[in-house]
Amino acid sequence: MSAIIMDGKALGQKIRESVKIRAAAIKEKGITPCLAVVLVGEDPASLSYVKSKEKALAEAGMESRDIRLPQTTSEAELLSLIDELNKNEKVHGILVQSPVPKHIDEEKVNAAVAPEKDVDCFHPVSVGNMILDRPGFCRVRRTAFLFF
Repeated sequence: MSAIIMDGKALGQKIRESVKIRAAAIKEKGITPCLAVVLVGEDPASLSYVKSKEKALAEAGMESRDIRLPQTTSEAELLSLIDELNKNEKVHGILVQSPVPKHIDEEKVNAAVAPEKDVDCFHPVSVGNMILDRPGFCRVRRTAFLFF
């Protein structure tokens, strides 16, 4: 076997353009793709990552719901917010930025995000579908939110 050298920057740009075109087509139908990004606390690396996500979503014509919670947010409060986002039909993807504060069980948080909105693909159902190469959010729509 020979190695294939890929130009990651060029591939990323190609994916971004494709996503932008698909987002515009969806918007023509009256739906604006929306990613809710939840950040608990003020981890500098997480803040930078979230900022870059917001910029990329805006460039693609998608909506970003930036939800920032204080470090003192309880696990119950975070899980309640995730439940609200799961039920919100205008939110198409949910990303809870890791790491969460130590007093919050990250596995519970990952399991709380509905598989059909699980952009990170951390829900057990999402992981299973991805490993088994089954259809699902992670296989079909992950590109739209993560390749920015």
